[in-house]
Amino acid sequence: MTEIAPNGGWERTGAQSGDEVDAGPESGTRVGAVMAAIRQRVAGRTLSPGAKLPSIRGFAKVMGVSNSTVVEAYDRLAAEGLIQSRPGSGFYVAGPVAPLVLTEIGPRLDRAIDPFWVSRQSLTAGAETLKPGCGWLPADWMPQADIRRSLRALSRSGTDATLADYGTPLGLPALRQLLSRRMAERGIAASPEQIMLTESGTQAIDLLCRFLVEPGDTVLVDDPCYFNFLALLRAHRVKIVGVPYTPTGPDMERFAAALTEHRPRLYITNSAVHNPTGAALSPVTAHRLLKLAEQAGLTIVEDDIFADFEHEPAPRLSAFDGLERVIHIGSFSKTLTAAARCGFIAARPDWIEGLIDLKIATSFGGNPVSAELVHSILKDGSYRKHIGALRDRLSRARSEVGRRLRTLGLSPWTEPRGGMFLWYSLPDGLDAADIARRALADNVVLAPGNAFSVSQTATRFLRFNVAQSGDAKVFAAVERAMSVAGET
Repeated sequence: MTEIAPNGGWERTGAQSGDEVDAGPESGTRVGAVMAAIRQRVAGRTLSPGAKLPSIRGFAKVMGVSNSTVVEAYDRLAAEGLIQSRPGSGFYVAGPVAPLVLTEIGPRLDRAIDPFWVSRQSLTAGAETLKPGCGWLPADWMPQADIRRSLRALSRSGTDATLADYGTPLGLPALRQLLSRRMAERGIAASPEQIMLTESGTQAIDLLCRFLVEPGDTVLVDDPCYFNFLALLRAHRVKIVGVPYTPTGPDMERFAAALTEHRPRLYITNSAVHNPTGAALSPVTAHRLLKLAEQAGLTIVEDDIFADFEHEPAPRLSAFDGLERVIHIGSFSKTLTAAARCGFIAARPDWIEGLIDLKIATSFGGNPVSAELVHSILKDGSYRKHIGALRDRLSRARSEVGRRLRTLGLSPWTEPRGGMFLWYSLPDGLDAADIARRALADNVVLAPGNAFSVSQTATRFLRFNVAQSGDAKVFAAVERAMSVAGET
């Protein structure tokens, strides 16, 4: 069981001499280390304008430096205008507040294993860059002809309100009705009034975090888990506790221990086609998990954006629970289009009421154009045909990519029953972050395991998107990186 705590305390964690925190030209010195510690806390907003800094003697003891070192650091920060001296009182943070810097919340991470690094490299990469580390399908795997046809139809027949006005907070009724029927196929009973459309799965989680947790609360996640869970939770200033994940779900002994020790408010997980491992929740684990959650008063967010990749549906916590303490979310960014964002939240009616107010406060209305587009494709049968072909194509790709990775000496953690991801371990002695850095020189973006791990214990793992791994250059880059790393 591992955790990341907010930087509320003054323990010597992220600002020691030698840390890669921007302390200016004096970085690397003892004075620079003290300055970096203050800058980090101001950037992360754990020190707000007007907040008093620790005493010179107290902070010198925390940092393991002399009083004169802290005096010089404080004087330099005052000269820069970051802090102010009040004679007879001490030093205080000057205003205005520095912009929120997410990478400064928690210990400074090596950018090669930072989830923001993976996302930035994937999103900004040029056409010449291969992206087996990204989390979406290539554009030519999407139903582009169906999307174009629906866009043309919408431009001809769409109402003025659809094309120019705000959408209603709950979202397009016809799409919510269709989503209600689709969820019923997986055993999830949710009326259209219990479903609220969102701009994406990411917005759904963001709204739920605003609704359910406060800064300083504890949230459980799987270890490893989807790295943007960690990024979002970090933005909400919560304490993140990781529970080791197994091929059948979270480790139940460790999960129970985390409930007792940390008393979390929330647990965020994938039930089916787990990201990044590709594992699926077993019925036994699901029942044990829900029983523990009920005893602890724990709320669960079940992220099900990969549902349509499954050949055989895995158990859903929301189906067993009846949406009492489990909130179900989904999206069409992975299977239809990421350009017209459309997701949804299914929850208890009283919670939906609160979420509507939050949605109005943060994004006002919905996106009627995206909702109409998704509804048009889902209702005419073309989406089911697309998904059927996509599952078969992904199955072939998993087999082929897995074969080529095993040839290079990598080993599977489990054999996924669906989806686009393979979670493979490198041979002993190799570090995935090192391999990813070396592969980037060959214009190949990989996803090293520690980007997904709270505990930073996935050093040997890489997540491969099989749909993005068809080019032989991917495996040549991995082999070359492994060879060079093995020689050093």
